[in-house]
Amino acid sequence: MDNTTALEAFAALSQSTRLDVFRLLIRAGDDGMSAGEISDTLGVRQNTMSANLAILLRAGLIRNVREGRSIRYFADMDGVRGLLGFLMEDCCAGRPELCQPVLDELACPPR
Repeated sequence: MDNTTALEAFAALSQSTRLDVFRLLIRAGDDGMSAGEISDTLGVRQNTMSANLAILLRAGLIRNVREGRSIRYFADMDGVRGLLGFLMEDCCAGRPELCQPVLDELACPPR
């Protein structure tokens, strides 16, 4: 990931509704959610939601899959990994023990 791509991702997440959508899709995991489900859950009008989803798609933070007449949205974990990797690539100046607490915090707890 380069600076321009990272800045686009941060810009996409810098708006409250888009951040809420992104976090909701992270929680939804492999099931994802339809645009209508996202709108209903967050109480956002569908035309507003469409614009926000388009911005998150362009930023590489979410992906979509057409299912008949509807579209299902998912967090794009490759995009998330790319952004986190970009943030962490210069971490610790060769001292990985300094980064381990951050990595431990990011890891999903066992269920």
